[in-house]
Amino acid sequence: MTQDKEPVIGTVYLVCILTLIVGTITHICEESEFEVCMSKNNLTRIPKNLLPTTKSLDISQNYISELQISDISFLSGLKVLKVSHNRIQRLDLSVFKFNQDLEHLDLSHNQLQKMSCYPVVSLKHLDLSFNDFDVLPICMEFGNLTQLNFLGLSAARFQQIDLLPVAHLHLNYILLVLGDYYKENVREKLQILNTKTLHFVFHPKSLFSVQVNISVNTLGCLQLTNIKLNDENCQVFVKFLLGLIRGPMLLNLTLNHIEAPWKCLVEIFQFLWPRPVECLNIYNLTLDEVVDDIQVTYPETTLKALKIEHITKRVFIFSQTVLYKVFSEMNIMMLTISETPFIHMLCPRTSSTFKFLNFTQNVFTDSVFDTCSTLVRLETLILQKNSLKDLFKVSLMTENMLSLETLDVSWNSLESHRYEENCTWAKSIVVLNLSSNSLTDSVFRCLPPKVKVLDLHNNRITSIPKNVTHLEALQELNIAFNSLTDLPGCGTFSSLSALIIDHNSVSHPSADFFQSCQKIRSMKAGNNPFQCTCELREFIKNIDQVSSKVAWDWPDSFKCDYPESSKGILLKDFHVSPLSCSPTLLILTIVTTMLVLAATVTFLCCYFDLPWYLRMMCQWTQTRHRARNIHLEELQGTLQFHAFISYSEPDSAWVKNELLPNLEKENLQICLHERNFVPGKSILENIINCIEKSYKSIFVLSPNFIQSEWCHYELYFAHHQLFHKGSNNLILILLEPIPQNNIPSKYHRLRALMAQRTYLEWPTEKSKHALFWANIRAAFNIKLTLATDNNDVKTLKSQEIQLKRLRL
Repeated sequence: MTQDKEPVIGTVYLVCILTLIVGTITHICEESEFEVCMSKNNLTRIPKNLLPTTKSLDISQNYISELQISDISFLSGLKVLKVSHNRIQRLDLSVFKFNQDLEHLDLSHNQLQKMSCYPVVSLKHLDLSFNDFDVLPICMEFGNLTQLNFLGLSAARFQQIDLLPVAHLHLNYILLVLGDYYKENVREKLQILNTKTLHFVFHPKSLFSVQVNISVNTLGCLQLTNIKLNDENCQVFVKFLLGLIRGPMLLNLTLNHIEAPWKCLVEIFQFLWPRPVECLNIYNLTLDEVVDDIQVTYPETTLKALKIEHITKRVFIFSQTVLYKVFSEMNIMMLTISETPFIHMLCPRTSSTFKFLNFTQNVFTDSVFDTCSTLVRLETLILQKNSLKDLFKVSLMTENMLSLETLDVSWNSLESHRYEENCTWAKSIVVLNLSSNSLTDSVFRCLPPKVKVLDLHNNRITSIPKNVTHLEALQELNIAFNSLTDLPGCGTFSSLSALIIDHNSVSHPSADFFQSCQKIRSMKAGNNPFQCTCELREFIKNIDQVSSKVAWDWPDSFKCDYPESSKGILLKDFHVSPLSCSPTLLILTIVTTMLVLAATVTFLCCYFDLPWYLRMMCQWTQTRHRARNIHLEELQGTLQFHAFISYSEPDSAWVKNELLPNLEKENLQICLHERNFVPGKSILENIINCIEKSYKSIFVLSPNFIQSEWCHYELYFAHHQLFHKGSNNLILILLEPIPQNNIPSKYHRLRALMAQRTYLEWPTEKSKHALFWANIRAAFNIKLTLATDNNDVKTLKSQEIQLKRLRL
């Protein structure tokens, strides 16, 4: 028998838990192709424009007063129909005869008084609760609903035979809403044979007075709602419970909206303790009258868990110790007291059986369980949403809880300060929830040494200290919603396998994070202000490689926040060239490009003789500038020639064929020794006079020039005039290249002039001649009025012959 009972108990217990969970979920009205939601649309009739393919129709919370065949007969595929919270007073179930697939029918919270029956054999869920039926609306046809799981009924009174038509059905849930009929001592007997969950809803404003003997087989979960007790009817309620919990299968008892004196509540505890109930849930408890000190001795019990949620006290002056003692001395494994004004809880006087304590949303202070050494079996302690402030005191509280594994102190006002180095935790703690507090970086110096799961989200942490060395066992870390600026490495957390660090201030995550954290199997790091710069490239590359295995919020939660041009772009779509991110590569590329460019320019310059053109253009510019700066008034009346040409006799052909014609066609007066030297004067005197009476002196330089003695004299006198008068009257034309080594040392002036002054090179290419002549003409871009010499010109043949001999 024992072997068969365990699975059954487990199944029934699971059904009770699921029923409670489902009962607390608020219905969400959604629409799709097959689901139509028309709740709260002020409807008075079912619309005619619905599609025949509609499978689910919600028309609850409207003003519909009747249902007719024509309203829903065309919805042949309808499976779910919700018509709750309307104004229907009469119903003939034959309106559904064309809806052969209807499985879920909700007619609760209407004004139904009468109902005509018709077999709708496909129904699995039928809710007729919270209506105005005088007796239970049970038809003989209900006996054919073999698939029925849920049945909701309401009545002002009932008789023993009312539920006989459905007694043979195997139901999972029966909801019975009772009216305000049982005011006198009316005794009836009601037999409910097969159901796993039975839920009674009593009249909310009437004192509990039901004295019906109810027999239930296979009952696993019992719920009672709207229980109003006083000292007189407390025993009536206890007797009512006695008839319901006789069977061995009842595991879960739930009391909703119960109002009772403190003494009556203690009596209910004493009654239930030896009964075969494993879980007792009390929601919305209101305590009346005086809280007296009652001596309670708890016998051996099958009760494992007591949950009390939301206690309201109408008693303002009483001993808190009396209240706490009743709960602290319970010999059960699990105790939950939440949403109450309790400010403290006593430490059990002897070694306690508690393994699970949940005191969520009370007003406990740091002194709770201070120096308590009797909670040696406690494994889970939940103190969410209380008034805890000092993390050090919380650690001391756990020091003697030798079996404590899970501690939840989230949603408090905890701070870590000067005591963090001396925190004393229970060494058995492996799960610690410190989220939603005011903790800073120092919290990492006040943590249990063997903690494996640590929740620190929603605090004030800006960084994880590097010297934290005692968290080698940490496997899961939740540090979301803080102010961290970087992903923590796993050098400190060598066993870390799960990390949640989203909603922080991480802008430049370390590229070597995944190398440091080889054991990471799950990570959530999105919704951070990532700066999409070069530093992020390696991290994006690494996380993209492991995203399918590790980062389960990649890529949708990873977006660029800076720069503004990239804001909102997914990290996986952010691309930047390697060249712009590597200074070394960038410099190498620039240097290589410059070298290639320089080599190209050099080659082009050499190929197209660009340096020559540049020198000539520079010379032309300088010449034009010097010509503009000359004062004409200083030259007028003293000059007879525009230029004096000095050349060697072997170069005379070039002078007479090229130079002289190009100058004279510009109307320039040129002084040549052949035609302008004055007879009777010495050659040196003629040279000096010609140089002094000429605006410019042109020297045609070539290897022949340096071999001529007279050319050297002419150059000497021209240089002498340049030095003393500061004029720019020398024009050097390099007819042929003259190596510096070939210039004799005695011609030091020629060396100096070629080194200091710019000279014009005669180009061998005919295409360059135009620029050459432009530079020559630029030197004479000035209007001069030349003086005339009235002296008779004498023949110069003897001097010419002598001069030619000297030049040769």
